[in-house]
Amino acid sequence: MTTDGQGTRPATIYSVAQLAGVSIATVSRVLQGTGATSPQIRANVLQAVEDLDYVPRRSARSLAVQRHDAQGLVVHDLTGPYYSELLMGYESAAAQFGQSVIIVVTGQREDPTRAVRELSGRVDGLVLANSTIPDDEARSLGRRTPVVLLARPSLAGCDAVSAENVQNARALTEHLLAHGRRRLFFVGDPDGSPDVLERYQGFTEALSTSDASAVGPAIRVDFDERSGAEVAAQVVSDMNGPDALVCANDELALSTMKALQRSGVKVPDDIAIVGWDDVMTARYVSPGLTTVRQPLFELGRLAATRLHERTTGAPTVPEPRILPTELVLRSSCGCPEEDDCDAPWASS
Repeated sequence: MTTDGQGTRPATIYSVAQLAGVSIATVSRVLQGTGATSPQIRANVLQAVEDLDYVPRRSARSLAVQRHDAQGLVVHDLTGPYYSELLMGYESAAAQFGQSVIIVVTGQREDPTRAVRELSGRVDGLVLANSTIPDDEARSLGRRTPVVLLARPSLAGCDAVSAENVQNARALTEHLLAHGRRRLFFVGDPDGSPDVLERYQGFTEALSTSDASAVGPAIRVDFDERSGAEVAAQVVSDMNGPDALVCANDELALSTMKALQRSGVKVPDDIAIVGWDDVMTARYVSPGLTTVRQPLFELGRLAATRLHERTTGAPTVPEPRILPTELVLRSSCGCPEEDDCDAPWASS
């Protein structure tokens, strides 16, 4: 917003050009993603847009902005089964709509926000997954371009799609308690991802009404297989350690289970381990991994579909869509080995 003698009025393309020290034609090229501009000029324009909270007039934008027939997908990483399944679902929908997908991976970038701002000028809309950029930046982008949030809470002006986390994390924890486990630890950093924070919430809710004798603080590690050895070493060194681990995802659960088995710890006799996602490997390890099946392919398809709807004229932001998840019982929790299967277990 800018201020004149009569009060506050919306920023214009002229005020953006003045603040950035460029012509309005240059501002238009940057916002449309057309024509050649230097990285520094582009950064100056985008910073001016951000500082002034400039929102292009919709009527002018519809006439001036050329469609790119491309969607922007912003993710933290591309490694591991979570992202491969998600991306396959996303690409299947984008291909159906005849749109290309430009991916920005923020995990190794020094300035993820700047990279996402630059991407926004090259695509018709953005899907922002997990904790890739802060909420205030996501809201700001949502005022200028269609934005769909993926696996993160909804924000004003943005569409949102996610999978259910709290209810089945609670059911998973209650199932371990029913097996007689009383020293339960959560593995994974709840502050590292919005969906993991929800799983931790379900975990703590279940324990708050139980007679668990020991509940340790969350073992805060990265959400990948490299953390398994670290978790196992911590568990083995603690004489009064956990008798059950509720892991933030299957990668953590499987790598931790393997590291513990190498140290002579028996799963589930000495310690029960459960995960989340139901990746393919969870079905074939011994013991089979009890987990929660998350519809990753469908989640990717839905995110691409909702963004397509937004970029092709959906008049309002629809209600956030939350896909159901399913508790899958195998033997790493203490269930009999012969019960290992791929069928979900319906929680109450």
